[in-house]
Amino acid sequence: MDLPGISFSETDGQVFLRCEPALERAPVDSAALKTLLTLAGFGDLLLHEEAIASAARDCTNTQEPFERLVAQRSDAAIQIQIAPDEMAADISFTSAHGGKALAMEDLMRALVEAGVLFGVDEAALQQAWACGGDAGPVRVARGVSPEDGMDTVFEELIPEPIDRAPKLDENGLIDYREHGCIAMVQSGAPLMRRIPPTPGVVGHSIRGRVLAPHAGHDEPFAAALAGAQVASNDPNLLQAAVSGMPVRVKSGIMIEPILRVAEVNMTTGNIHYDGTVQIDGDVLQSMKVQASGDIVVGGMVDGGLLEAGGNIKVTGGVIAHAKLRAGGSVSARFAQGVHIYAGTVIALDDMALECELQSLNQIIIGVAAPTRGRLIGGSATAMMLIKTPLLGSAKAGVMQLVLGANPELEAKYQALQERAAKEKLVEENLEKIAKQLTATGDPKGLLERVKASRAHAVQVWGKSLVELAELEKQIALGRAARVEVGIGVVGAADILFGKLKARLRQEFGAGNFSVDADGQVVFIDAGGFAVPIL
Repeated sequence: MDLPGISFSETDGQVFLRCEPALERAPVDSAALKTLLTLAGFGDLLLHEEAIASAARDCTNTQEPFERLVAQRSDAAIQIQIAPDEMAADISFTSAHGGKALAMEDLMRALVEAGVLFGVDEAALQQAWACGGDAGPVRVARGVSPEDGMDTVFEELIPEPIDRAPKLDENGLIDYREHGCIAMVQSGAPLMRRIPPTPGVVGHSIRGRVLAPHAGHDEPFAAALAGAQVASNDPNLLQAAVSGMPVRVKSGIMIEPILRVAEVNMTTGNIHYDGTVQIDGDVLQSMKVQASGDIVVGGMVDGGLLEAGGNIKVTGGVIAHAKLRAGGSVSARFAQGVHIYAGTVIALDDMALECELQSLNQIIIGVAAPTRGRLIGGSATAMMLIKTPLLGSAKAGVMQLVLGANPELEAKYQALQERAAKEKLVEENLEKIAKQLTATGDPKGLLERVKASRAHAVQVWGKSLVELAELEKQIALGRAARVEVGIGVVGAADILFGKLKARLRQEFGAGNFSVDADGQVVFIDAGGFAVPIL
């Protein structure tokens, strides 16, 4: 291709087009100029498109000579982007246009100059370089996050010891499990292994900064675990010091002594025992059994009084105005005309007739008889759940069910409110004293001690506020309380959810009674259809 009067020259890597007027020259366009640049050996340079287009127009329309920059040599360029948290680096680069091309060493050097000293992915870097120029951002370095340590773990070495500190699930319910017969361990038996916390694994940013992990929480075996001791040759092994019943407590297992009797009657007399009492037969009229641990009855409770710090389990029934009170759960085959109080769960295999039942969590009727279990007459009070296959009887009077009630929790909350108010008053008084000393002078040097006392008072008050917030969460769970009937309601009953009262004077099928989001007591049938209860 020949375009008279048009030539190119290079100065310091810049290519200039010079155009002289020529009458015999055909009209010029950008494509023609690019072809000339290629023929002149400048095709690989960085072309200035707008300048070339402008030059083509002027070559055709202007009769004056001119010179214009239309291309230049450029070396390959590298860009490195480092994440704000310094945990990743991306690389991108443009290829050379007639200038110096990139070598792998150039990429490595650029990373080092950018401060990337750790976590370089050489394979990714090699691949990015092999792809040639104009590569988009490629992740070529990654930091390593620290791995926090594991907290102390307590591993039970015996099958399912009784747990005196049951946990609530997300619905506020205690997972009730029947433990059956009393488990026994002999002196020297391994009870629990303590797995120490781990320090964690350090991490590194791509700049080589060490990222420290959070070490796991270190928790020793609980102090004064009755009947248990740490092994002499292994500080992380807990062993039974005496024979007895293993009981799971926070950060350990203790061994409760067991008193075993055939029957509780006038001959044996009343029993008061620091531990667990196992009765093979019955507890007869007017007899009293008190135990700091569990009470297990192989027969019936016929009008006696049972009080346990742990659980009460009766294989037979509970009748004749008996009174049972347990810090944990109470379970029996059936109950008739009795008072039962449980700190966690009341569970009856069959039925409850004209009883006064109170549980701080839930009452379950028909555990072993889901098709015939029945709750008839009397009253039942529970924080979260009352569950029965059949509710009421056409021949019985109106029974009363109370949901969302936990007197102990409410009393604890009120006492904590009063304590927090007193702690806040102490803090405010100390603040006033500090301000007064600051304003009037402190000749006796009391100000620093007052400030320290106030700081401590704020800390104490703050802890009480945290406890209050936790109690408020537990109390709020009561709003999800419900009555579940597996088969239906066949007798009159009044259900109280706090101040809301539902009078049941008709039959209902399977479903549950609860309070909806609008504060209305509703019955939700098995199909999920809700009906307001007035």
